[in-house]
Amino acid sequence: MPGDDRNDRARCPWCGDLSDYRAYHDEEWGVPTADEARLFEFLSLEGAQAGLSWLTILRKRDGYRRVFQGFDLERLARWTGNDLAAAAASKDIVRNRLKIRSVVTNARAAIALAESGPGLAHFLWERVDGKPVQNRWERHVDVPAETPLSQQLSRELKRAGFTFVGPTICYAFMQAVGMVNDHLVHCFRHEECRQLGSRFTGPGRVAS
Repeated sequence: MPGDDRNDRARCPWCGDLSDYRAYHDEEWGVPTADEARLFEFLSLEGAQAGLSWLTILRKRDGYRRVFQGFDLERLARWTGNDLAAAAASKDIVRNRLKIRSVVTNARAAIALAESGPGLAHFLWERVDGKPVQNRWERHVDVPAETPLSQQLSRELKRAGFTFVGPTICYAFMQAVGMVNDHLVHCFRHEECRQLGSRFTGPGRVAS
């Protein structure tokens, strides 16, 4: 559980010795979630990360939440050119205008999904039949940057009107929100996330 003394535990090597990276790895990465706001936040952050390090985005996450109004879909969908310009002037986020605009575009696409069907969470999780994919990687170099499943998700999101959702971004997103468990088998979080995944049965149906 968070707060335990885990300094001596085996971890995935990508988190290194940085405390903020370790906290993210130990408490968030790979935990399955069907919360739509959280899913949209991670989709936005993974898009923002393209071409940059995840640590850069992680350390600006509070800024992203402020600038993008808590990633509230309805509020973002009403953004105007003035709102986009204000975001592009903020030092709290990466000031890439295309990435900023994509958050608004994607908010509108997510709303359209909800209006035409079950919504973003169901749209995403039905790609893995509502259950996390449990991988068993031995080495970090074996973990793929994209998979046929992330390629398929990328195509389907693009057809639904989303942007900055290439196959690599989609796979990083799937890892982050627990659609796949890519903790290495020797990492202490692999088994913990596997157990969380075994109790997860899709959006709105998490077993106790």
